[in-house]
Amino acid sequence: MSLLGPGPDAEDVLQDAALTALRRIGDVRDPGAVGAWLRMIVRNAARSLLRDAVPVRPMEEGLHLPSPEAGPEQWLEQSALRDWIWAALDELSPTLRLPLVLRHFTTSVTSYEGIAGVCGIPVGTVRSRLSQGRAKLAAALAGTADAAHGDTARRTRDSRTQARETLAAAESGHFGALLTQRWSPEVALFRGGDRVGGGNLLVRAMDGDIAAGVRQRLAHAVAGRSLAVWEMDIVNPSDDPGHCPPSVAWLMTLDEAGRVHRLRLFHPRPLRAMELLPAL
Repeated sequence: MSLLGPGPDAEDVLQDAALTALRRIGDVRDPGAVGAWLRMIVRNAARSLLRDAVPVRPMEEGLHLPSPEAGPEQWLEQSALRDWIWAALDELSPTLRLPLVLRHFTTSVTSYEGIAGVCGIPVGTVRSRLSQGRAKLAAALAGTADAAHGDTARRTRDSRTQARETLAAAESGHFGALLTQRWSPEVALFRGGDRVGGGNLLVRAMDGDIAAGVRQRLAHAVAGRSLAVWEMDIVNPSDDPGHCPPSVAWLMTLDEAGRVHRLRLFHPRPLRAMELLPAL
């Protein structure tokens, strides 16, 4: 309150700090230091918001790996915590799950404005859904504490492999065949909250970019049972540096068979004026 004053920013910082504390509770070695540790997390989050220069750390990055000297029980605890969080996220409705995943698991779509653009909703609705989602997540964490959880690390590794195979298929002219084989035949392409087409439109757009010399490179990926996110860096041809924005996020909703049946494409960073100038 002393740093931000009353209002939604202070509430957001407290909620973000609670999730950070949950992810990093293994860092605490002295139970008597928990109070000071929590206050430090809240202060750092408030100062980051004031600076508006430090993005929200992805939850995957917040789950610190144990040191090489750690025993097997510490590795098991860390993996179990990550799987537990993802299992709880999968309990949420899609409208609450997507904003939380974008806010805490991605590297490029963490701002309220970015999340609003992806979901096609006002910024105020983003705040409301994040608040509701965090409350539901807390209940889901409590409800799934004793349940068996899936292997999130394996899902993410598999998703990274699928992303690279998808890009390789596009560059070799087999993007359409890969979609037919691996994606849902009813796949829908969304921009914001509006459906703009299906698989055919996506194939035409990808083939057009490849023909123009545009390439995508995987930068970050996360995946749960029902949602996967691929964040790509875009490499434009030297003679057309403004063909595409510098990055794109693929936000994919998965069906029960694990096939993509909804895709949202979002460019986190628009082209800057300097990027439109030809290379000297």
